[in-house]
Amino acid sequence: MSNDLGAPEAPPAVRAASPGWRDPRLWIGVALVAVSVVAGARLVGGADDSVTVWAVATDLGPGDTVSADDLTARQVRFVEPASLDRYFLAEEQLPGDLRLERAVGEGELLPRSAVGTSGESDAMELPVAVETTRVPPGVQSGWIVDVYVMGGASGRSVLSGVTVLEAPPAAESLAVSGQRQVVLGVTEGEAQQFFRVTGSIDAPVLTIVRRG
Repeated sequence: MSNDLGAPEAPPAVRAASPGWRDPRLWIGVALVAVSVVAGARLVGGADDSVTVWAVATDLGPGDTVSADDLTARQVRFVEPASLDRYFLAEEQLPGDLRLERAVGEGELLPRSAVGTSGESDAMELPVAVETTRVPPGVQSGWIVDVYVMGGASGRSVLSGVTVLEAPPAAESLAVSGQRQVVLGVTEGEAQQFFRVTGSIDAPVLTIVRRG
């Protein structure tokens, strides 16, 4: 339609309608906001509950001393708060004479029950003579090993997860010809078990197996 001047009339303006409560787009938006709020609350809550504790950076065995170079800090969230008492907080000043009383594997949290001071530790040095064909040729101090004993037609584990303290080259070994001497770090209980088992077998034959 034209006005008196012959110019066409502008179409009537249309106002944008606000989405009604039945509009599915509204509910999708509300759901997305709710999910974001819940996820954010969980993340914040989890961060608040986490603590930094010491973990072992490399395999260690009975008799090994524990220094700062052997440890790495790790963020952990304990389900039971009381569990925290079993481990060392990274903010703690550790005693300078800590010594392991049992083996602790790489990445494992350092438990208080696994260590004592040098004066309290019952760590001992156990020398064993092993046939050269029954010990890995590259054996060296720091290895974590198991020791098996053969007697008759059967064999059994006699030491598990112990540390090699010394492994002189075969040419320098103090053992008899054809055997390799290896010095192991063990507890008093492990030493007693070793002698009890090997003493009950005629001509026991030892085999050393490296872990990892």
